[in-house]
Amino acid sequence: MREPDGFREFVTDRSPALLRTAWMLTGDAHRAEDLLQTALTRTWPHWSRIREQHPEAYVRKVMVRTNASWWSRRWRGERPTEDLTAAAARSGDASSTRAEAADPQQGIPERIDLARALRALPVRQRQCVVLRHFDDLSVAETARLMGCSEGTVKSQTAKGLASLRTAIEREEREEKVR
Repeated sequence: MREPDGFREFVTDRSPALLRTAWMLTGDAHRAEDLLQTALTRTWPHWSRIREQHPEAYVRKVMVRTNASWWSRRWRGERPTEDLTAAAARSGDASSTRAEAADPQQGIPERIDLARALRALPVRQRQCVVLRHFDDLSVAETARLMGCSEGTVKSQTAKGLASLRTAIEREEREEKVR
C-alpha cells in the first residue's frame, strides 16, 4: 500500500504534541506511545479524506475514544507492575535515560505528582481536563471530539479540576507536615 501524501510530515510535525496528549490521557509513557501509534494506524486509511480538514483533531478523537475503550475493557483486578525503566534508573542502570528524557512530566515539581492525580480521575473527567486545559480546546471542540454535550464537558471538567485541586492541596499539606 502506498503512503498517503503528507502523512509522514504530519506524523513528524505533530507527534510530540499528540504524545503529550496521549500521556496525559493515560498517565503512562508506554501506554501513551501505544495509544498514539494505534490512533495513527487508524487514521492512515482515512488520510485522503481528512488531511485537508483537521487531521490533528481527528487523531485526538481517535485517541480519546480508543483510550476510553481500553479503559472500559481493562480487567478491574489488573495491577500493573512497576515501570522497569524507573526501577533501572533507581538501581543505577544508565540504559533508562531514553525513557526519562522522553517523560512529558519532567519539570513538574516532585511534590505535586500530576500524573498520579490525573490517573486517579475517572476517564471522562481526565479526558475533559486534558483536552480543555492541556490541549487548550474549546468546550465545543471537546464535546465534539468526545461525542457528548457541551454541558457534560463543563460539568466533567469542573469535577475533574475540583478533584485535582483537592489532591494538590492534600499533597501540599502533607509536604508541610514532613
